[in-house]
Amino acid sequence: MAAKLSGGGGGRHVEQNSEINVTPFVDIMLVLLIIFMVAAPLATVSVEVKLPTAVAPPQVNPPKPVFISIQNDGDVFLGDFRSSPEALGDDLREQIRTRNPEEERIYIRADQQTRYGDFMQVMNALQDNGFYSVALVGEDNSTK
Repeated sequence: MAAKLSGGGGGRHVEQNSEINVTPFVDIMLVLLIIFMVAAPLATVSVEVKLPTAVAPPQVNPPKPVFISIQNDGDVFLGDFRSSPEALGDDLREQIRTRNPEEERIYIRADQQTRYGDFMQVMNALQDNGFYSVALVGEDNSTK
């Protein structure tokens, strides 16, 4: 912040100057502009090549993953919606619609305190309904 001393008699009166000095900002912007103007031609390829047309078919987006969550008290959730081991097969078929259950990967997230019996009920329900590709989700230890 700058200050302005007013001239005159014996006493000095200090007044604040509230104007913003934009000169350093403009200087930096001009330097960056020059740098980008010099670097832009270097980033382009100057060798002329006639490229062939691509013949690869466009890739389809992978389907949305299906997550089953098992809480420590045995409650089962399919995505964000409550389900049960008995209704899990029907709920999964409704969610994947026309996709093949045998090729669908199901991700299971279970609480650390989940009973093994509750986990096996979910696994058996998946297997009984033709869902054989199962992945278990754990927390990455390197983020702690």
